[in-house]
Amino acid sequence: MPFFSWLKVLCLLPFFIVFVFYFFNVWTFTAAFIYSMIIMGTHGTIWHHRYCTHGAYKFRNAFWRVFTQNLTINVIPEEIYVISHHVHHAKSDEPGDPYNAQAGFFYCFLADVNHQPIAKDLSAADYNRVKLLMKHTGVKANTYAQYKHWGSYANPLRAVMSWLLNWSFWYMAFYLMGGHALACSLFGAACFWAVGVRTFNYEGHGKGEDKQREGIDYNHKDNSVNQLWPGIVAGEWHNNHHLFPKSARSGFKPHQVDFAWYYIKLMSVLGAVSTYKDFKKQFYKQYHLPYQHNKSKQEILQPMVPVLQVSEVK
Repeated sequence: MPFFSWLKVLCLLPFFIVFVFYFFNVWTFTAAFIYSMIIMGTHGTIWHHRYCTHGAYKFRNAFWRVFTQNLTINVIPEEIYVISHHVHHAKSDEPGDPYNAQAGFFYCFLADVNHQPIAKDLSAADYNRVKLLMKHTGVKANTYAQYKHWGSYANPLRAVMSWLLNWSFWYMAFYLMGGHALACSLFGAACFWAVGVRTFNYEGHGKGEDKQREGIDYNHKDNSVNQLWPGIVAGEWHNNHHLFPKSARSGFKPHQVDFAWYYIKLMSVLGAVSTYKDFKKQFYKQYHLPYQHNKSKQEILQPMVPVLQVSEVK
């Protein structure tokens, strides 16, 4: 699966080159920017992060699951993301974390090659645990014998067929909307996103340093931080997410835009999502309001300190 992941990037690269040298103008750049930064980013949060990994919501039926899965150009294999992400939360910023930012930029950037694939020597019992973690995604599992042969959860032939169908559909759709110019621009944008997204966990965990800010980052069990840009464009308020990993919403505060949550909520209103988990109330009750209360007490007491010191001198 790491091979497929980077093969897709290489296949997208010609589109990026054609976009830059033949179709680049203000309109195609705007379309590519929105598609790469917002649409691809938000979809990654909706599908890979909140649904496939954390099960923050459930679809009413398989149609809406497949619909959501294929909302954008297919780039990241589910098994590469899901299994390793459970390890990331279990050992965040500790040895064994597949995206441990303290190990450096390239440790995170090349995680899908070096650390994220499932082990190729799992026992039948351990492979069954992998199947349980992946079952709800709809990705059909290899038998244990097939896994031992291929070394992956998904059958490579099915993975290739799914990839080709997805890309064929979206190239045709973009072509009908704006010709080869739009199609190449958006496939090129997908290439840019596919490379750029590999830097997220390094940045989202303070580049291996403690960059948390009082009143903004409330989870202090790891180095995750809330960043404005990933939050706005993809709903990745990462410190909030580490507080409540199974929440369908991570943008808890009024200014924390969360397009992924808006999609999930809309699908719930439409009946496509049957249930979801929202921990906004718990966030305010357990973290934000107590912080505000303590901060107010300190602001009241602080002016009294010099007065008390003068009184003691007298």
